[in-house]
Amino acid sequence: MSPVIAGLTGPTGTRIAGLGHYRPDRVVTNDDLAQTMETNDEWIRTRVGIAERRFAGPDESVASMGAAAGAKALAEAGLSPADIDAVIVATCTLPSQIPHAATQVAGLLGIHAPGAFDINAACAGFCYGLAIASQTVRSGAARNVLLVGAEKLTDWVDPTDRANAIIFADGAGAVVVTGSDTEHIGPVAWGCAEDLTDTIHVKDRNSFIHQEGQSVFRWATTAIAPVAIRAAAQAGVDLAEIDVLVTHQANLRIVEAIAKKLVAAGAKPDLRVAKDIVTTGNTSSASIPIALDRMRAAGEVTSGETVLSVGFGAGLTFAGQVFRCP
Repeated sequence: MSPVIAGLTGPTGTRIAGLGHYRPDRVVTNDDLAQTMETNDEWIRTRVGIAERRFAGPDESVASMGAAAGAKALAEAGLSPADIDAVIVATCTLPSQIPHAATQVAGLLGIHAPGAFDINAACAGFCYGLAIASQTVRSGAARNVLLVGAEKLTDWVDPTDRANAIIFADGAGAVVVTGSDTEHIGPVAWGCAEDLTDTIHVKDRNSFIHQEGQSVFRWATTAIAPVAIRAAAQAGVDLAEIDVLVTHQANLRIVEAIAKKLVAAGAKPDLRVAKDIVTTGNTSSASIPIALDRMRAAGEVTSGETVLSVGFGAGLTFAGQVFRCP
């Protein structure tokens, strides 16, 4: 007779217990970029809505920035490294395939022998990671999961490429996901546009990021609002009950187009919308936690409010969910 294989049981729900972010010290303005390429402040602001962005130094890495953000999330959650059972890092900008960033982040933070792995869903990575972290806790496989979104995009951008060099930046954001008696993180609405795989790509390890900007813009401004609407519906939350919209900070025009469609679909006219793209730039998988943490620091969102997040990017991939702000 075959043995009965035991399973695990976890908590009823999950929640974000801590949030933190890290932005490099170096501020690069539009005027700075105009010194190295044919562009100007007005053109950049009109095209993508960015005034300045942060670039990492040569001694900063995906792992070091991720660990800095993770330390802040741990502190806010009131947890020690010993309390973390798993580390997940969402990134698409590691300099090499191995070692992966999650083990490096664990080592930098003194987290001993956690489950550790990376995911690459590009700019949708944080939302994919939040879904995985939430389900990992809910299944009973971990009590507390540290989820990090970290990118050093400047390593992958041609500094003379006006289309991309004005957009991408560096940074990290992190959350601690833990159990809860009630649900604070809704089901994920995710998917991909498998017919658009080449619109954003890196040809090989010696190449830079290439994207078909107009194709991505058209897709994001038409396809992503329905994903956000689906995420709210799956969570049983009416759009009018959403307090804050935090999208991937891809481009200010895209962010505003998504918000406009959601308001037209029933979100409240005074819906608060993250626009961190203006002063942080596009940090891919790090952009949602960075934007939320900076909104919170500015008093634009408070603990317990209902957040609708949606990430989208290379793949093309997308994901979104509703959660309570920590």
